[in-house]
Amino acid sequence: MNDWNVFGHDWAVAMLQQHVAHQSLRHAYLLTGPAGVGRRTLAIRLAQALNCQSPLAAAVPCRTCRSCAQIEAGRHPDLLVIRKPDDKKDILVDQIREVSKFLSLKPYMADYKVVIILNFEDANNNAQNALLKTLEEAPSYAVLLLTADNAEQLLPTIISRCEIMRLRPLSIPALDEFLLARGISAEKASLLAHLSGGRPGYALQLCEDESVLAFRSEKINDLRNLLAARRRDRFHYADKLSRDKLVFQQTLLVWLSFWHDVLLKTSGASADLTNIDLAGEVEQLSYNIDRPLARAITAAIEKSIDRLDKNVNPRLLAEVTLMDWPVIK
Repeated sequence: MNDWNVFGHDWAVAMLQQHVAHQSLRHAYLLTGPAGVGRRTLAIRLAQALNCQSPLAAAVPCRTCRSCAQIEAGRHPDLLVIRKPDDKKDILVDQIREVSKFLSLKPYMADYKVVIILNFEDANNNAQNALLKTLEEAPSYAVLLLTADNAEQLLPTIISRCEIMRLRPLSIPALDEFLLARGISAEKASLLAHLSGGRPGYALQLCEDESVLAFRSEKINDLRNLLAARRRDRFHYADKLSRDKLVFQQTLLVWLSFWHDVLLKTSGASADLTNIDLAGEVEQLSYNIDRPLARAITAAIEKSIDRLDKNVNPRLLAEVTLMDWPVIK
């Protein structure tokens, strides 16, 4: 574990510490990587390192002073956190304008004003363009931290004005060891390390929120039943599934993980399965379908996830997704 208590990404922590310690900060950083890999945690630690009242060493926040505690909770007067509203499909232009207004005033109680914009890929082109002037003319006391799945989702003009830091998932053995050190049983640690795909934040979420694993178990059981179901039953399930867009999306992600494992098996790949607790079922299913079908189902689910974000009729999308599955008794 490094000085910032960030698991993994030691290179990123070391680089940011150097920037803080030597006062060579960039005005904007773009932290990329899959959700749960640690982008938000790294952004919070940088904000704490910049404004800690009792640093343990140069660029090492104490994480216990009033400033660090407020930043951790997202309630510091010199910190602004922007994310997509729950009831909207995009980060709004008005939210980006709020950034400019926030930075127009000097820090209230800290050395720096920090803006964290989470999942900036959720910003449409208008919102991204609205941020350009702020990126170009940010005051000396301002640091903007953007997170995104990958830089290619953003406008080139945004990318060119940021220092890009690409965070990657950790190795499964390393994450397994980390979870074991937190007192998690060996069996559960191994499962969580695989299910999270090496993403420590997601692994901890799975550990702390039992409902996530319960939801996965429920949807895997639904998948089993659907493979043996008649067309009428599949249409009935599709109707229920389509009524809640968020549940629909999360269900597709669970199914995608499973079918990807089936694809690996039918391809004879040596890569580790994600759903290691379902290895027997994955192998059995791989005997009943061939690689082209497994690949087609996997691609169809990926396409459905993408289309769901584009306001396609959800019931029709659910029906199309399920009707292409084989019937396996």
